[in-house]
Amino acid sequence: MTKMFGLFRAVVAVALVPVMTVQQSFAWGNDGHKIINRLAGVGLPVAVPEFLRSAAGLNALEYYGPEPDRWRNATEPELNAAQAPEHFINLEEADLLGELPRRRYDYVRALAYAQKSHLDMALTPEKVGMQPYETVELWERLKAAMREYRGLQAKGEDTKPVECEITFLAGWLGHYVADGSMPLHTSIQYNGWMGPNPNGYTTEHRIHSQFESTFVTAHVKAGDVAPLMGSKPVVMGDVFVEYMAYLRHSNTLVEKTYQLEKAGGFGGAGTAEGKAFVDERLAAGATELRDMIYTAWVRSADPVPAYRP
Repeated sequence: MTKMFGLFRAVVAVALVPVMTVQQSFAWGNDGHKIINRLAGVGLPVAVPEFLRSAAGLNALEYYGPEPDRWRNATEPELNAAQAPEHFINLEEADLLGELPRRRYDYVRALAYAQKSHLDMALTPEKVGMQPYETVELWERLKAAMREYRGLQAKGEDTKPVECEITFLAGWLGHYVADGSMPLHTSIQYNGWMGPNPNGYTTEHRIHSQFESTFVTAHVKAGDVAPLMGSKPVVMGDVFVEYMAYLRHSNTLVEKTYQLEKAGGFGGAGTAEGKAFVDERLAAGATELRDMIYTAWVRSADPVPAYRP
């Protein structure tokens, strides 16, 4: 990265902050988020408690899919500002740190340290994004709630309150996992190509919403996406490492997204290639969410180390 390009990005980032925060926070729009959450719930194995797989549970999971986007309102300005970075991560900038720290505040400190060597860039959490940290922390909340459910069930106590908590946490988690399947949520190229552009990709600030919202609402149904999901739920290993691999795969598809847009893939009726790409990305999000919920359930049975003051 040249110093000139870094300066260009910093200037553009400041000028387009309103565009960035709005576009980065609304991945997949209302319909895409609902599709991903419902399909993830439908795909859960019978080992997962029935309340989460029931008709009522699936309806709730679907409803909660767009929930964090409902917090993007000028009437809640502090919430709006605080949670906006949790929907995205610009990996081109985050990777200046080398291997990403596993914990949120270690990452914040690492960005501050890297800023000293990149004065032509804005390496702050709200500009670079916090996506994987919010996602993995939410997954751990879900796992803890499932552990509480197991404990209450074993003692024959009322599990209804924690069932509500689990359903909400799983639905909330689904929003960020879905965001991660949308390539433009992993890149500085989130809504119009910036910097050198030898291939003539669009620089207009409309590709983001055109791809994830307008096209999905007009042309995509859950039945198109379901057959593309991984057929068998899996228990993940290191969730942070595997989720980062998921984000990095999405990031490899940024330029393909622009290529498809340039070929008319998402405009009007779109193209067969554009439709297939959108369907596949939605299926990737639903598969990842299904496996993360299932993994949380399995791992909630792990023994907890004795408390040490």
